[in-house]
Amino acid sequence: MLVHADASAQFAQRLDFACRLAAQHGAGITALYASPSTFEAPPVSPGLEAALAVKRKNAEDAALAKARALFEQCKPPGLPAAWAEVRDSALAPAVAEQALYADLLVLGQHDAGEGRASRLPIDFPETVIALSGRPAVVLPYTSARPDLPAHVVIAWKPTRATAQAVATALPILRDARSVTVLSWGAAGVTADTDMSITSYLQDHGIQAEWQRENLEPDNLGEVLLSRAFDLHADLLVMGCYGRPRAHEWLLGGTSRTVLERMTLPVFMAH
Repeated sequence: MLVHADASAQFAQRLDFACRLAAQHGAGITALYASPSTFEAPPVSPGLEAALAVKRKNAEDAALAKARALFEQCKPPGLPAAWAEVRDSALAPAVAEQALYADLLVLGQHDAGEGRASRLPIDFPETVIALSGRPAVVLPYTSARPDLPAHVVIAWKPTRATAQAVATALPILRDARSVTVLSWGAAGVTADTDMSITSYLQDHGIQAEWQRENLEPDNLGEVLLSRAFDLHADLLVMGCYGRPRAHEWLLGGTSRTVLERMTLPVFMAH
């Protein structure tokens, strides 16, 4: 597992969750320290460049030391855990490149309350997911210590992104006590077969309840989060939907709503 490390308070949350999940599945973790590079910082007047460069360098060194100390303090004994650093590179592409060598990413939701204290791009999680093609668990900044997945909700759509999310989440789904599949609208192409999302899960030893509704609401993201809350879910599995445009990554409405308003961990794949 690859955990995004920085000097924010949420790094401790991500590290703790990743260590517990790795221990449950016999996995190891790598904490990747990455922060926005110098050329991603806001521009300043030429006369202040030298002084500001020193100030930024000192702040960056202090942030790195803080994150590394937290990693050394919190990593459990016996768990394979490594530290890595990426500096002076475009943030999201650098993390996405390192993500190619991991099975699962652990990222954090953007905290709007941090304002300019955090130079992380607002679309950092989804951009890393899109660029790397690797699945990720995105943790909400509102939760101090998310539980390991016990009741998992799958937001099912018959699409490649959702199928990829479910397939890569299978180890987590097998360990869950219960799994609920939610779907709206058409279930997919009708065929003379018993194949379905629940039969696919059953083939992998996972018993799931399927709750289907015909009409997809306009505010699907909000409805999905509300249903997950009502079901006491502690993990939501879904596809990450969007489209590229001139080197930008644009999320669809449902994915954007979930990432903005989530209060539980979300397992995403694109």
